[in-house]
Amino acid sequence: MSDLTIGALAREAGVGVETVRFYQRRGLVAEPPRAGGIRRYDDRDVQRIRFVRKAQAAGFTLAEIGELIALDTTHDRPRVRAMARERITALDRKIAELGEARAALARLARECGEGRDGPCPIITSFA
Repeated sequence: MSDLTIGALAREAGVGVETVRFYQRRGLVAEPPRAGGIRRYDDRDVQRIRFVRKAQAAGFTLAEIGELIALDTTHDRPRVRAMARERITALDRKIAELGEARAALARLARECGEGRDGPCPIITSFA
């Protein structure tokens, strides 16, 4: 598919038009020249936006995503692997934090269910 308007590009990529413009301002998606007063996009642009969204879902920042895009042209696999390992380490930390938060909330829910007098421990712990 080619010759997409920005609206069609956004629909194909599953984002809003403002997201496309934001990615363009950040240098993650190229802004093609106007043809007949309208910018036209193609499948590569759709794929680029999908890549950005998936990389964000994996926890990469927009700056890191920009670096990944730049590294793609250099074929610097060692740097890409290093970035992936750094992201995995950060995700492991976040998973551990979430596990601790889950355990604390489960404990508070038990305590809340056991007592009938006074404020609920869940409410007081967040105050």
